[in-house]
Amino acid sequence: MRTPTEPAYPAHWEADVVLRDGGTARIRPITPDDADRLVRFYEQVSDQSKYYRFFAPYPRLTDRDVRRFTHHDYVDRVGLAAVVGGEFIATVRYDRIDGTGRPASLPADEAEVAFLVRDDHQGRGVGSALLEHIAACARERGVRRFSAEVLPANTRMVKVFTDAGYSQKRSFEEGTVHLTLDLEPTERSLAVMRAREQRAEARSVQRLLAPGSVAVIGVSRAPRGAGRTVLAGLRAAGFTGRTYAVNRAFPPETTEVDAVPAYRSVREIPEPVDLAVVAVPAGQVPAVVAECGRRGVQGLVVLSADFGREEQRELVRQARSYGMRIIGPNAFGVINTAPGVRLNTTLSTAIPDRGRIGLFTQSGAIGIAVLAALHRRGRGLGGVSTFVSAGNRADVSGNDVLQYWDDDPDTDVVLMYLESFGNPRKFSRLARRTAARKPIVVVKGARHNASAPPPGHAVPDSRTPDATVSSLLRQAGVIRVDTVTELVDAGVLLATQPLPAGPRVGILGNAESLCLLTYDACLARGLRPQPVTDLTTEAAPEDFRRALRATLADPATDAVVVTAIPWVDGPPDGRDAAVLAEALREAAEGAGAAGGTAKPVAVVHLAIEGLDAALAERGLPAYPAPERAVGALAETVRYAQWRREAGTPGRVPEYDDIDEASAAALLTRVRERERDPRRSVPLTGGEAAELLGHYGIAVQPVLPAPDADAAAAAARRLGYPVALKTTAPHLRHRADLGGVRLDIAGEAGLRRAYAELTEQLGKPAELRPVVQAMAPRGVDTVVKATVDPAVGAVLSFGLAGPPSELLGDTAHRLVPVTDRDAADLVRSIRSAPVLFGWRGAQPVDTAALEDLLLRLSRLVDDHPEIVSVDLEPVVVAARGLTVLGAAVRVADPPAAFGTGNPAWADLGPRRLPAY
Repeated sequence: MRTPTEPAYPAHWEADVVLRDGGTARIRPITPDDADRLVRFYEQVSDQSKYYRFFAPYPRLTDRDVRRFTHHDYVDRVGLAAVVGGEFIATVRYDRIDGTGRPASLPADEAEVAFLVRDDHQGRGVGSALLEHIAACARERGVRRFSAEVLPANTRMVKVFTDAGYSQKRSFEEGTVHLTLDLEPTERSLAVMRAREQRAEARSVQRLLAPGSVAVIGVSRAPRGAGRTVLAGLRAAGFTGRTYAVNRAFPPETTEVDAVPAYRSVREIPEPVDLAVVAVPAGQVPAVVAECGRRGVQGLVVLSADFGREEQRELVRQARSYGMRIIGPNAFGVINTAPGVRLNTTLSTAIPDRGRIGLFTQSGAIGIAVLAALHRRGRGLGGVSTFVSAGNRADVSGNDVLQYWDDDPDTDVVLMYLESFGNPRKFSRLARRTAARKPIVVVKGARHNASAPPPGHAVPDSRTPDATVSSLLRQAGVIRVDTVTELVDAGVLLATQPLPAGPRVGILGNAESLCLLTYDACLARGLRPQPVTDLTTEAAPEDFRRALRATLADPATDAVVVTAIPWVDGPPDGRDAAVLAEALREAAEGAGAAGGTAKPVAVVHLAIEGLDAALAERGLPAYPAPERAVGALAETVRYAQWRREAGTPGRVPEYDDIDEASAAALLTRVRERERDPRRSVPLTGGEAAELLGHYGIAVQPVLPAPDADAAAAAARRLGYPVALKTTAPHLRHRADLGGVRLDIAGEAGLRRAYAELTEQLGKPAELRPVVQAMAPRGVDTVVKATVDPAVGAVLSFGLAGPPSELLGDTAHRLVPVTDRDAADLVRSIRSAPVLFGWRGAQPVDTAALEDLLLRLSRLVDDHPEIVSVDLEPVVVAARGLTVLGAAVRVADPPAAFGTGNPAWADLGPRRLPAY
């Protein structure tokens, strides 16, 4: 138990991190209990590294040194250690100093920082990770600058500082390099941090997918069970590395199982083991993990199931303490079809064809289904580069695998089945980066439970509506589909065909009825079909070839759907499936070779035997129904447009009339008035209007009308015509219930409306009437900003009333939004034509609406304590707009370690999820 004078241990500084080589380490504060551990660590550091640290020979630590380096107040003196296997591999500390370099306390805001890394762990990025985390600790404690003295020969440590991305000054004084780092995060320091994260997490997945050796732990002596199945799968795949079978129950005389070397323990294996596949009962897994950790195994695929949440948390902590990462538990396994690897650790011996599709699933059953569906599409279409089925996703998640696929040269298309988003903000960021070069197709299960975490996984439940999730995925360039069938349909088209330049679709075929169904499907999915080319049922393969070549050469088409039905009299000579497939291939390739723009081609056919396989061999995707082909094509068109726009991204505009400081002062006053951190606090109407006014958003004034005389006085002050409205929650914005009276031209009419209102709906004290000047006629809209605990700040837009409330016609974007996001937000709702002159109406001022969206986005992005803003209605007229109602709520957001931003902002030091 901590004594009264002992400083509180900052447990929130503890973090699991991924290092440059893909291994993990735990970063944590150093405590007095670490004295022996520190001594052992120092003994393993070379004399040269000690010299670099202390600028003199320093063979051992004195008792005074040990006490100094293990006793900290965690404010002015802070020490962190990187720990693997229970032992220190590196340390860092800072000491607050004043302007003369002497020890100091607050308000001094500078600290001296120094590192020491064990020689056998140098080059792993440990120093960079420690700097990232000690800088966050320092910022939290009011330190704004680090200073460091480094010997010129210590080039690695100089590089750690200079590559960090912080603003810095560098000088050479008395034989040492003097560095001063400003710890305020910059765009470059954030980019450096995320680039380091990407390389490290990608490498950690690569170690799991491309091991040089695999030990299967839990191989039964009988020819059955998960272990034997995995062993058979490795053999069937032709794994290029070494394979070992492990079971502690093997008799001493057992040296082989299925021609694979057999051992009773992984410790007995004489060569290094890169990957262990664990297929033992759940109760035995902790002992196996400890044994693998001590043996130096780099990663684990845990097939074992039936873990409780606490057991699973402990499993992850145990594995990471040894520097290992885990796929699973309850995993189905992993596949890598690369010729130099040929890995299959799944519970299936069937090997998918090699291809350019990366596949991630949380469900083993869905993984089997998708692999089977890809296989049925035929050789040349459904090939897979790598496959990961993560099961409970306790450690390695879709985010990690996405980091790997981002720069994997063998993967062109990413398919994902997800049931939850452990870190939605990070997923959106990673997906946006990857989707700029490689399409990502996602099908999400448990949609009506929002984000249902898998068993044992400590992911916070998100109540984010599915429509919001879908909008955010599309903002990041992700192709969101509803079914596994659609996932495969889109995947094979993207993997084999070029992206279309637009939505114009040429349609040709030998059955007009099938062409017309395709035409209708295109219209239903927002595409622009061109007039149909009917080849008649007498068309031969050569007719298809000529027609396809001509359609592809037509500048009025961006893509082509070919439809075909069996010949009525059966396929005569020269009309079999292979000849037709070859004719289509020649036309498709010939169009590109002739110097034209490459265009995607999809084939719809009904019951032509052998055509699927023949087309697949030639890289042309086939579909059994027009709706499926057009659905895949429509998603591809939408993605291609997003990718073109991503090449010239929008910008977040700067505003000269925003008063951020005054807004912050107002929010501070409100939070000081209401000190309950457990709940959000509403601003008064006046405070909301003042806050929005600081960001250039004017709210139409309202005046209370507790009686008819007050209403008349308010109207004289505001000027006629006016509106009389109730503000009672059950009648707010409900003109249909009589709670709003508009266009009142004079006092007599106002008094009459007031009497009718109170007679029909209740007493003034209950109704809380207000008077407001009439706004110019226009379209009533709703603009909202809300904070989801997992996703973060989301901006929403829709038309007021039934379109948004009844039909759910609302669009969403993550904050901060760019000018392009704002324009897309206005145009992406189904009822958007109302804003642009539908049925002869006058178009409204969408530029003013977009400006409002940008200003509101800036407001909630600048002030994370704002948890919701509701502007309703916003009347958008032909010129300008009027905000008639505004409600704002604020709360104390949980700040991420080392930043002034909430945790969902994903701006803190890089760390693996904590359990």
